[in-house]
Amino acid sequence: MRAVTALQGAAEDDFLRARFYGLLAALLVAPPPEELLRRLAAMSADPTPLGTALGHLAQAAAATDSDTVADEFATLFVGVTGGEIMPYGSWYLTGFLHEKPLAELRDDMAHLGIERSPGVSEPEDHAASLCEMMQGLISGLFGDPLSLPGQKTFFQTHLGSWMPRFLADLDKAPSARFYRAVAEMGRVFLEIEAQAFAMVD
Repeated sequence: MRAVTALQGAAEDDFLRARFYGLLAALLVAPPPEELLRRLAAMSADPTPLGTALGHLAQAAAATDSDTVADEFATLFVGVTGGEIMPYGSWYLTGFLHEKPLAELRDDMAHLGIERSPGVSEPEDHAASLCEMMQGLISGLFGDPLSLPGQKTFFQTHLGSWMPRFLADLDKAPSARFYRAVAEMGRVFLEIEAQAFAMVD
């Protein structure tokens, strides 16, 4: 996965990074349909840490089906009184929902021209929403692509500050099966991003 780790701003690098954020967003916002599971199952591994994680995700996708994953998703993230995991930045940073981190995110969204999607009830600091935002900031969905220093600031403030802990908790969640592999892929990818951003002035 050389293109992902380089983080030099080349078109291919950014395309791959945006696709990883988009995949994480898709898997964290709703259970994957059968078509996506089959596409994931067809992925091949390589010896890199990210390639190995993708191989584990492919194995997990091949070993399940959409109904089983839908039940797992509901137990992990929905539940009768809340799921096993709370995928919100405010929760991880303050212990409560709708707190200062969410207000700061909304301020940055307004500055960057990011609008809340109509009909979405989840707070904007949901893990999937933040991955979608990073995808858009890289690809130029909200205007011109954001500079690498700008991406670094957004990442460190709104994702790097808590999402690794969320993914670690997801990996250890009692009901996680398929989503344990999602957590591994997300953790490895965000580690690569954090290491690469550390070299950006």
